[in-house]
Amino acid sequence: MSLRPVKMVLIDVDGTLVDSVPDLAYCVDEMMQQLELPQRGEASVRNWVGNGVERLVRRALTDSLDGEPEQALFDKAYPIFLDLYADNTSKRSLLYPGVREGIDYLKASGYELGCVTNKAAQFTEPLLKDLGIYDEFRIVVSGDTLPQKKPDPAPLLHAAEFFGVAAEDALMLGDSVSDVKAARAAGFQIICMSYGYNHGQDIREARPDAVIDSMAELPKLLGQAQGSKVS
Repeated sequence: MSLRPVKMVLIDVDGTLVDSVPDLAYCVDEMMQQLELPQRGEASVRNWVGNGVERLVRRALTDSLDGEPEQALFDKAYPIFLDLYADNTSKRSLLYPGVREGIDYLKASGYELGCVTNKAAQFTEPLLKDLGIYDEFRIVVSGDTLPQKKPDPAPLLHAAEFFGVAAEDALMLGDSVSDVKAARAAGFQIICMSYGYNHGQDIREARPDAVIDSMAELPKLLGQAQGSKVS
């Protein structure tokens, strides 16, 4: 499917811009150790992330994607995780290869740039600042900015309204089924990264408009859609 020209690009954080699993896995295993429960390891955490830290904690406690722990255990575990993650938001996390090149291209080409994530603002903003990309975005919509979060389209539409851009002129860049569903519901086009967090499933099965291996591929992909620099 060929892409339409767009004026605004919204980008997800975890699994798209940032590999945050090393920090999240560290916090999960430290939490489990404090609870005197088995550690889960980075491979399991990599399969569980993408729906916010509350859901991650529930998955860690039950060692499953859809499990629900006893409420008393969750109430004990969740504050432990939040304290750990506040101190370990960006110590091990890294930008994916190609992110810097992709952002530089988008900025130089005149796209309106925003960030839309399900991660809470208290973690999103320090992470983006520590990795040197916070100031690249004119708006950052975190998981607690609005009552709704992805896959609800509200965060995407909120950013589009901020920029004064119509849905047909907007593009979401993400990595998960949640991103695809949010984009489709908002009327946005959607490009997904092949390397992200989608619970072990190939993101191509969700049928985004395009799948790329690196944000360094954006100049070729969007250049074909635009035909020239954004007006």
